[in-house]
Amino acid sequence: MITFITGNEHKVKEAENIFKDYDIKLEHIDLGYEEPQGTLEEVAISGAKYASRKLGKPVIVEDAGLFIKALNGFPGTYSHYVQDTIGNQGILKLLTDADDRYAEFRSVIGYCAPNSEPKIFLGKVKGEIAVEERGDLGFAFDPLFYVPSLGKTFGELTTDEKNQFSHRKNSLEQFIKWYSTKE
Repeated sequence: MITFITGNEHKVKEAENIFKDYDIKLEHIDLGYEEPQGTLEEVAISGAKYASRKLGKPVIVEDAGLFIKALNGFPGTYSHYVQDTIGNQGILKLLTDADDRYAEFRSVIGYCAPNSEPKIFLGKVKGEIAVEERGDLGFAFDPLFYVPSLGKTFGELTTDEKNQFSHRKNSLEQFIKWYSTKE
């Protein structure tokens, strides 16, 4: 049993679909924790450390962000705030004259058990920012994140399709492989 600390139901659904392939049960707890201003790695380490000590058991947390090359990596670690303030239309407006629309979704899993140091696992997926929103599946920036090899945005993919290669799948699989060998 793995305890996933998040209040994001979309992340829970994605994680449950990935964990079931490994026959690992996942419970989730919405335990708020303070996120330091820093990298995805720093946020994941801080959250995992806090939650494992507060709950007295091993936990994972996940922090993710959209990194757009033409915007020097923005919104990056501020993705949640940017989604809540300027949203997808604001990102499209910022990229109006951009020729290079390369972007990466990054996900960092932080794992920590009480009385131990956290471990982190980074997953990425490369793509582009579409010129308009496409699809109504997924959440947040998914309708903007275009995967050229598929000819679709994350917003046009079901959770199962997205979980074949997403940044979250990559980071969770790295964690699962490590976790499976330590037991």
